[in-house]
Amino acid sequence: MPQQPINPPLPANFQLEDYRIERQLSLGGFSIVYLAHDAQDMPVAIKEYLPARLARRIGDNPVPVVEAEHQAAFNQGMQSFFEEGRILASLDHPNVVRVLNFFRANQTAYLVMRYERGRTLQEHIQKHRGELGESFIREVFVRLLNGLREVHMHKLLHLDIKPANIYLRSDGHPVLLDFGATRQGLGEGGLSFSAVHTRGFAAPEQMLPGEAQGPWTDIYAVGATLYACLAKGAPLSADLRMQKDELEPAQQRWRKKYSPQMLELIDWCMQLPTGMRPQSVFALQKVLNGELLDLVDPAWFEKPAPAKPAEPS
Repeated sequence: MPQQPINPPLPANFQLEDYRIERQLSLGGFSIVYLAHDAQDMPVAIKEYLPARLARRIGDNPVPVVEAEHQAAFNQGMQSFFEEGRILASLDHPNVVRVLNFFRANQTAYLVMRYERGRTLQEHIQKHRGELGESFIREVFVRLLNGLREVHMHKLLHLDIKPANIYLRSDGHPVLLDFGATRQGLGEGGLSFSAVHTRGFAAPEQMLPGEAQGPWTDIYAVGATLYACLAKGAPLSADLRMQKDELEPAQQRWRKKYSPQMLELIDWCMQLPTGMRPQSVFALQKVLNGELLDLVDPAWFEKPAPAKPAEPS
């Protein structure tokens, strides 16, 4: 598959409505995210709709060039992007990125989000040389699931949950980021647009045309993200698992390091058939935050996970 061209970002000090662009924070196939400052000189993150396969930026010209054959798809995607901004702006949850404003300019659309200080869960996994403790994992994901539950209650799906899209504030509280793949997907008729997905974290139904997507789709990604916290890397992609499932179950791989309840939860979330997974975030929360905790020795969480004994040769 040919690599998509990379669009240059808006230049430093570019004035975008009431915001001054400072620098690019991230670049994806769907959008560019900038660090900017508002009229009160407060930092914000601004996400620009600029799908690389449909539009290109020439030099410093802020208006993207869209070929006639791609104009309808570009407009449809921009309408979806703008509608997402409208709905996400109505969400005010401590574990979901806060959308402060959304507007059209330069023949495209922008989302203005609260700028968070900290690092991604992906960076934390890479930096943390030892095993992540179960108490840390449970605390992060219980809070994160509170935010995801709020998203689902507003009839939204995220569809790109992964360690790189989970931000850990300096106080350790997680924030669910990057709703670039989000669609209004819980109403009648299912998803209207295909979603960008990340191999290793995307559910199998995201790779199959016509398959129903719902909360269980994000739940697969939650399980895969939990798996990545233990494995320090993405699990085997669902499309490969559908051909031949060689993913080692969490209950087998880490049975002497983490509680059986958490490992069972990971394997449950990562079931390939949609009906075999938890159907709601609430089902996950019950396991992570209370219902089964009395089955685990409380002192277990206060000590480091025991080292795995050497496998017999």
